[in-house]
Amino acid sequence: MAKMKNAVEDLRTKSDDQLTAALTELKREQFNLRFQAATNQLEAPSRIREVRRTIAQIKTLQTERAAAAAKA
Repeated sequence: MAKMKNAVEDLRTKSDDQLTAALTELKREQFNLRFQAATNQLEAPSRIREVRRTIAQIKTLQTERAAAAAKA
């Protein structure tokens, strides 16, 4: 649980451009992991879940920031 909080705090310190770049890279990794899973070459199945959650965290942060910007 503490590991997840640190990851979220790290994401919060990044700029919008850095978050967008990280999101792009994670989506690419997610595609590669799905491809490996389909061909039975996946070494770390838990990585799929980690990547999915990190993508969701980044999208949540982007939504929060957009809402805060619209409010201000």
